[in-house]
Amino acid sequence: MNETILIVDDDVKLREILREYFEEYGHTILELPDGTTAASTVAAKRPDIVLLDVMMPRMDGFEVLREIRGVSRVPVIMLTAKGEDSDRIVGLELGADDYIPKPFNPRELLARIRAVLRRTVAPTASEFDGATQLQAGGLTLDTPRQMLLVNGDEHELSSAEFNLMSVFMRHPDVVLSREKLMNLAWGRDYEAYDRTIDVHVSKLRGLLKEYEGHEKRIRTVWGSGYKFVGSA
Repeated sequence: MNETILIVDDDVKLREILREYFEEYGHTILELPDGTTAASTVAAKRPDIVLLDVMMPRMDGFEVLREIRGVSRVPVIMLTAKGEDSDRIVGLELGADDYIPKPFNPRELLARIRAVLRRTVAPTASEFDGATQLQAGGLTLDTPRQMLLVNGDEHELSSAEFNLMSVFMRHPDVVLSREKLMNLAWGRDYEAYDRTIDVHVSKLRGLLKEYEGHEKRIRTVWGSGYKFVGSA
């Protein structure tokens, strides 16, 4: 294992601790003291994952995340002293893959990194019974390119959105609880709260509502979860 981790945090001591800890496990570490060059660094260095502090001078983590998402779908874990649901939701809506509040144990953070990397790997062709595309409900999911095709239009999905959409399309007309969706999309080691699923579903619905006939493709089943309607 030799993933490259980009740490964007103004806390020099924290960066030093994390660098030394992660290097012991064979990781390559990149560091930035603020977010002003984070997006360009991601584009140039192509790290495997980004650890992004929320509270930084010059640019806060949310603004930095917006810029990163403009150039890359690289997994991002937000590091924050704030634990409010509203902050987590903002991060998720902007495309963050996970949150961990400060202070934290480096060992726990490493476990989170490994979990995110495992679940953000796009499904292989074998997972779709040898096919490189999954089709359901008049939609096509292109596995190699991590794209959703709707009426000929291509939409690039984040890893979390792609995994969730693949679960829906592999289980048409089946009511899936939030817990079941999380287990199928990200594995049982994924620690999250119900709003995580709600935010990602909302983003997928926002994409589909622009297309006639797909506005209600993903439906809420009150008290039970969600259902992907498979009939075209």
